[in-house]
Amino acid sequence: MEVLVAVLVLSVGLLGLASLQANGLKMNYSAYMRTQAILLANDMADRMRGNPTQVTAGLFNAVSSAPGDPGCRSSACSPGELANHDITNWYLALQDLPNGTGTIVGDGTLFTITVMWDDERNGATGTGCNPNNDNDMLCFTTVFIP
Repeated sequence: MEVLVAVLVLSVGLLGLASLQANGLKMNYSAYMRTQAILLANDMADRMRGNPTQVTAGLFNAVSSAPGDPGCRSSACSPGELANHDITNWYLALQDLPNGTGTIVGDGTLFTITVMWDDERNGATGTGCNPNNDNDMLCFTTVFIP
């Protein structure tokens, strides 16, 4: 009888340990995705700072999709082509996140970059950042002045 109780206590303890390990892996992956989102937002901010003529011209004021790569190399691009190249490459990099996408909204002086992804990997396809809506994405938002 004592052996059965000992086996029961041991099995409950091992199940608890397995649960802790699974939750730890999930949280580690979530932290990794958040880190990638932060890096991608900062990458786009740096790209914008590197092309101030197009920031001033308003090309980055309302970005919600990739415009298409103009096909030029960065050294042979005009400032407008370079901006389209940077935006397209940014959207390609966002694909590394589960259902990753992003937006840039600004008024020429103050910009908000939002990176969105499906942190739960449950097929979320929303375009909002409401944590109470299961269909919305997890978002990282940064506001900056180029």
